[in-house]
Amino acid sequence: MSMPRSVAFERLAYTLAAPVLAVAPNVYPDSPVNSAVHLAGAAGIGGWFLAAKSDEPGAGRKILRWSPLVLAAAVDVAAGHTTGFGPYWLDGLLAATWAAAGSFVLPFSRHARRGHRPALAAPAPQLAPAVAPEPAPALPDDGADMLTREARMMWERAGMPARTHVVKATRYPGTRVDLILLLRASETGRPITGLSPEAVGAVFGVPASDVVLADVAVQPGRQGGPGWMEARITPEANTRRRTKPTPQERWMDRVAGPKGGAPGSELVHKTRDDERGVTFYRAKMTDSTESPRIDLPKVCRALGLPEDDSCVFVLIDGAEFLISAFDTPPLSAIFPATRDLLTPDAKGMYVCGFTITGQPVKTMVYQHDKNAPAHGLTLGVSRSGKTQFFAINMAAQSLDGQVVWLSTVRKDEKTTVLGRYIDRQGSNALWMARQLRAAKALCEIRAEMPWPHDGQPHDYKPGDPRCPYRQLNVYADEFMTAAQDGDFGEFIQKDGEDLTVTGLKYGIGFNPAGQSPFAHNGFSTEMKDNLRQNSRPVIFNMGSPGATRKAAEGTMENAYDVPTIPARYSRSEGSAIERAMRGEADPENGVSTGGVAVIVLDNGRAVLMRSLYANFDTDLSSLFPDEVNRLTDYEIAELDKRGLWFDWNEPVRPGEFWPEPDEDNEGEGRSRRRGGGGGGKGGSGRGPKGDGRHSEQVASPRQALEAIKSLTDA
Repeated sequence: MSMPRSVAFERLAYTLAAPVLAVAPNVYPDSPVNSAVHLAGAAGIGGWFLAAKSDEPGAGRKILRWSPLVLAAAVDVAAGHTTGFGPYWLDGLLAATWAAAGSFVLPFSRHARRGHRPALAAPAPQLAPAVAPEPAPALPDDGADMLTREARMMWERAGMPARTHVVKATRYPGTRVDLILLLRASETGRPITGLSPEAVGAVFGVPASDVVLADVAVQPGRQGGPGWMEARITPEANTRRRTKPTPQERWMDRVAGPKGGAPGSELVHKTRDDERGVTFYRAKMTDSTESPRIDLPKVCRALGLPEDDSCVFVLIDGAEFLISAFDTPPLSAIFPATRDLLTPDAKGMYVCGFTITGQPVKTMVYQHDKNAPAHGLTLGVSRSGKTQFFAINMAAQSLDGQVVWLSTVRKDEKTTVLGRYIDRQGSNALWMARQLRAAKALCEIRAEMPWPHDGQPHDYKPGDPRCPYRQLNVYADEFMTAAQDGDFGEFIQKDGEDLTVTGLKYGIGFNPAGQSPFAHNGFSTEMKDNLRQNSRPVIFNMGSPGATRKAAEGTMENAYDVPTIPARYSRSEGSAIERAMRGEADPENGVSTGGVAVIVLDNGRAVLMRSLYANFDTDLSSLFPDEVNRLTDYEIAELDKRGLWFDWNEPVRPGEFWPEPDEDNEGEGRSRRRGGGGGGKGGSGRGPKGDGRHSEQVASPRQALEAIKSLTDA
């Protein structure tokens, strides 16, 4: 068998170069021959690197082709570092081994011969006659990369699903198997129809759930529309998303879906405040024109949070919202009241409590923007914290130099203590009626009271040093109960309503409190509207979350979402199902929500807060000013002229509220109280009284009709 010429030349080159590799490093260490061998070895290493990095086929042949140069440099370096020719003529043995290996492998001659002509002794192939296959439509070579070629091969092997062609395949960054296919219809102008995730998944051997088909937008240099489609094949990313999802992925999969707790939303970021022990989830609606629709228990279950109203809260601001998940109930903390917090600023605002996020909540002792006093509306059941809020509100008003009167239906310890630091305080319905009557008369007195700078009367202006009188704040605790009193209810309701409407012009603010803001319990619509527009209503626990929400909505101009105040703060411990199966009692770990209230701010938004705590067991003098603020001597003198300034705890004076009976008709009937004035239940007589009051003379048909109504409670 004759040897090809290229093989003979290559073996001759190996044979002649082997002695040079063994002798040159030992005899002529500084010879240029050694430098040339080293440069050849460096070039061979560069060839290796380029071959390994290339995506084209034939990398192994390229590495084999460059190996003789690299091995020659290695033999030269080894011979240069041995003493002499090395032990047992090691240098000669290495050179001979290199020559033998090169002669056997013949990388250069075999690579050059590949694809050109068969070996010299190989027999000429005989072409067997065969039926020529039908030529397939040839696609132009667009220089696609190896990934796109492989994807096209698999696509064509599957029969070109939906008569589509793979334009480009792109690998997802950081993944091994996930890719994006850009598809187009094989026929120009035909839309892609019938392509399904199942068909794409079958091509690449992945589940249909790991395939997403999407439309292709028109981009510069590329078409789009129905004739194009994008297939996203992401088995690796979906596996990670199911096992270790990011907060955004968990939100998208479990919360933002159509059946999730906040449909149509997206998570902006999740942050953790270890110092305060709270995790914040800030989210927004993907469509900024939509309002959030949040089912908080659903959101808690989706995020793995405890379904606990005392620890998880939501705050909505337009299209954004914030979910705060606390480790412990944040509103169970106590915030002591201090004089610094209660001292009003230049706009009449002071800190009355703190929200769940630790933000201070402010309310007003007067309305700076309206240049008028402020009314007040405080609602809540017994032991909910109303009197505590009275204390801090009265302290702030007193620190601003204002006068305070307080009336309640029944005497208790806290109101008696407050009476030491304010101008006047009493504890029955008669006292409240006298208080409101005096305040109403004070409006007439102040309307004619001259100001010292020009001698003319003016409307009250908060903070004006020229004003000759102080702002008066009239408190009526349990106003609804007093408004239904059988003897004085009609006077209380009518005078309270008049004071609410007219008092602001003359520096008088009305502050009723009770357990209902509705008309059938003593609040007329006019009265409630005036209180709502000129105050920041505060609603404590009303007995149930539903009642609290209803009361808050009754004081809001627009029914925003109202936070929930539970009856007690109780953390969920363990599984209720497991306790039921074991027959164990539920844990008793409730904490009172007294002092927690919903305050309605000026924009109608309801905010949950914990009011400041005034400790009645200690001296409250640290909260109040040293001197009690009083009415001026002129005001007291004018009230005394009208017979309204005296000890309001005295029994009813003759003719004070209703006319005395005529002596001639003393035996025919009892005195008739003034009826029908305020719409309350207490304005009419309920049977005979033993107080010696007789009915008035009936001098007209109208008086007779009113007398009949009074007797029949009509």
